[in-house]
Amino acid sequence: MRCKCQKAESLGGETANERSPVSLPVNGVDSATNIFERGSFALKGNEETQSIEEEAWDLLRASVVCYCGNPIGTIAANDENSGSILNYDQVFIRDFIPSGIAFLLKGEYDIVRNFILYTLQLQSWEKTMDCYSPGQGLMPASFKVRTVPLDSVDSATEEILDADFGEAAIGRVAPVDSGLWWIILLRAYGKCSGDLSVQERVDVQTGMKMILRLCLADGFDMFPTLLVTDGSCMIDRRMGIHGHPLEIQALFYSALLCAREMLAPEDGSADLIRALNNRLVALSFHIREYYWIDLKKLNEIYRYTTEEYSYDAVNKFNIYPDQIPPWLVEFMPSKGGYLIGNLQPAHMDFRFFTLGNLWSIASSLATLDQSHAILDLIEAKWAELVAEMPIKICYPALEGQEWRIITGSDPKNTSWSYHNGGSWPTLLWQNFPEAAFPMGSEHD
Repeated sequence: MRCKCQKAESLGGETANERSPVSLPVNGVDSATNIFERGSFALKGNEETQSIEEEAWDLLRASVVCYCGNPIGTIAANDENSGSILNYDQVFIRDFIPSGIAFLLKGEYDIVRNFILYTLQLQSWEKTMDCYSPGQGLMPASFKVRTVPLDSVDSATEEILDADFGEAAIGRVAPVDSGLWWIILLRAYGKCSGDLSVQERVDVQTGMKMILRLCLADGFDMFPTLLVTDGSCMIDRRMGIHGHPLEIQALFYSALLCAREMLAPEDGSADLIRALNNRLVALSFHIREYYWIDLKKLNEIYRYTTEEYSYDAVNKFNIYPDQIPPWLVEFMPSKGGYLIGNLQPAHMDFRFFTLGNLWSIASSLATLDQSHAILDLIEAKWAELVAEMPIKICYPALEGQEWRIITGSDPKNTSWSYHNGGSWPTLLWQNFPEAAFPMGSEHD
């Protein structure tokens, strides 16, 4: 997408001419002083920051990317000492969520508004890989601001947005969670800023409907959960989460709730809203009933009868009790429980996935009792789930032969690192208090 500076007023609240010149040679990032010398992004000069919060804000603002003079996101990582950048200098949809929420809570709404509208323009791009195109409505995994020569003018340049829908990503996996996060952030922007004009725009309504139709499309699946491939969410490398991972289902449920509040009541939306409401009911029942595990449910699984052929079977998914891992018996506290990581025919992934459980609490996908039980488990197993590091993405880590088979001997996901029992603190720590605080003082 090429820079259309005449659109800056409608997107960012200021025209390009009203801003001081900004040099943006690589991905829209030059120096913190240039980027934030105007508006709500003004830094406090070169003063030494005294508090952790001030230092964090300085680092966050130093990672902001501008396009046509407007802030539109934050890069995934800003490590000048790293010799291998890969795609960490891009703006990732999911990685911007904690940054966007922070800016909203700070009252700095422009960057979130710009992010929502510019990523929406990227949605309509034609995506192909080996002559095949995915369904309409897919949002990009990431994008990058590039400065390229202007064809018609010598020595002149222009800025373009270069989007990646997974066709250049490691593993070539489409980002299922990007569209879901986009809808959630759109709702958060309206709630925090009070500006509902963005969600009421025709192009925004159209983009939201495209995402919903892609997610609600009929398929071969018998379950209300979204069927996805491995690596299609925050865990974007092979970790054995293909199927119906909890993280995707929690985001799906939350996005459906947000979309229901924002969809304009018009004749063309009636069927979509009906399908959305039906899916919400079926999805919440499915997750609460079949993904939940505690000591009581664990004892029920031990007594399961297998190979039941009937409409009223108790063991609906033909789960064999022998697949219960030894670690689970020691891990499960007498008080507490959680939502398992995945459920498929004859397979339950008993690993504890933090984001899926926390977001299930925040979105009320989990019942009130289940929400309290999840927090009880985290408190009881604090040494295992947190210990001396930020809260783990999943527990336990894959090790030995299991790691070799499931991850494909992935050297980046070795045991207790990265996705495999490591941490993603910027996303997980923000969701932890968001999930815990509404549950009352007993979990403070």
